[in-house]
Amino acid sequence: MVRINTVRRPAGLAFTAQWEVAVNVSNGRREGPNGPGARGSGATILIDRTEYHVPSPVRGKNVLTGLKIRDLAAPPVDASRDLYEIVPGGSDLKIDDAAEVEIHDGMRFFSAPRQINPGREHPRAAA
Repeated sequence: MVRINTVRRPAGLAFTAQWEVAVNVSNGRREGPNGPGARGSGATILIDRTEYHVPSPVRGKNVLTGLKIRDLAAPPVDASRDLYEIVPGGSDLKIDDAAEVEIHDGMRFFSAPRQINPGREHPRAAA
């Protein structure tokens, strides 16, 4: 990953504005405002232990579909995996692609394989 810092000093102003853009060299994707660790107005959520920023909507509540949450991750959560919301003190909730989720700061999500293939039966269990 390459980090590029750009500093712009407008004429007559005493402050400096600085923007940081990260470019992932392996895939050429820009990981700017939605990349890991992005800050600003909105909510910061975790998907598979990586931080992502969800900007605040202009009006109303911050609601995303399961598919939009999958697409926030870099790389996006694969369709062969289920997405779950971690519920502290309760059972984790499976998030379907069409489900609408009201996003709050600090929410945590994880993905798990949709289908788990069991290994062969243990020799002692067959006896």
